[in-house]
Amino acid sequence: MPALDALLHGLIDYAGLFPPAHLTMADAVRNHAAYLAGPHRGKLGRFIVPVARLEEFEAAHATLDPEAQHEWRLSVLAGADPKADLNAILSFNARQADARIVSIETKAATPADIAKAAAFPPVFEVWVELPANKDLAANLTALKSIGRGAKLRTGGVTPDAFPAPADVAVFLAACRDHGLVVKATAGLHHPLRGEFALTYAAGAPRGLMFGFLNVFLAAALLHNGGNTADATMLLSAGDRRHFTCTPEALAWQDRRFTRLQLESTRKQLLRSFGSCSFTEPIEGLQELRWL
Repeated sequence: MPALDALLHGLIDYAGLFPPAHLTMADAVRNHAAYLAGPHRGKLGRFIVPVARLEEFEAAHATLDPEAQHEWRLSVLAGADPKADLNAILSFNARQADARIVSIETKAATPADIAKAAAFPPVFEVWVELPANKDLAANLTALKSIGRGAKLRTGGVTPDAFPAPADVAVFLAACRDHGLVVKATAGLHHPLRGEFALTYAAGAPRGLMFGFLNVFLAAALLHNGGNTADATMLLSAGDRRHFTCTPEALAWQDRRFTRLQLESTRKQLLRSFGSCSFTEPIEGLQELRWL
């Protein structure tokens, strides 16, 4: 399935340490090792870990069988002190041969905060999480000036953590217009938009969650000349009958996205997403009979 493979390759960064999974370091590291050795390893991206927990990660990683320690790529969440974080990151990479930090994620709300991300050298991918609907033009201009990527939070563990579909469409379109690449995070456990439990607790509140297919196909639509009104409709769509998968293309209604278009979208507009579950997105695709 070349078109589906183009969408899924390295798509899911594993964030098992974070809510709602909130696993221990030992459990998250064991899970990631199993996914690296499993049948869907090609869909797995980076292991996400806070800079402050790198030593804890190293201890857990060292307990794995030697063959399971190879070829780990990490994305680290930086704290409030970029210089101290960079020292910790460079020190980690200097002493680690099998687990390498390749990207850094941080947060900013203003152009002044965004400028701090320039402290991280361009050898690393850097993703700066921005508010979806506040001071967007000024923040994206500042981000473009330092050559870093944008990070968009698409959910959380409470209903108010989810942006409106129109806000997501506008954010993606604005990043397209600024020539910026985006990483998404949170709330994308399922392929298609629908109402789901927001945590794994018994009796957890439910809410409308984005599907990762919705978000990435909306990005493909925008990347290929579509408008925000159509992207908003796609982001809001939950009827599986309107989504199709063939070897040549993925489609929503009459909008088709070929392998080349999906590859270009992943490279130039929307790169990947972070999820505290790797298995749920895979199982969702299996339920759709796309895998």
